[in-house]
Amino acid sequence: MAEPGEPRRQPGWPQVALVAAGVVAVVIGAALLTGLLPTPIQQAIFHGPVLIGVLIVGTAWLLWRVARGRPIDGER
Repeated sequence: MAEPGEPRRQPGWPQVALVAAGVVAVVIGAALLTGLLPTPIQQAIFHGPVLIGVLIVGTAWLLWRVARGRPIDGER
């Protein structure tokens, strides 16, 4: 456990690259799984409110996480 006065380390490029690769893998996996669905369901996902809803919820969650910031030492 880090001492209260020690600054936190920033993630380096290997950690960032690992997270980026994970995100790319998830997106490709979702595209492949969606490609296996019947055509009417694919159209509902891509041209209907499902995709829009996912984008709105994902953006709201991300903005909420950024707005919260990091916890102060000792608060988690």
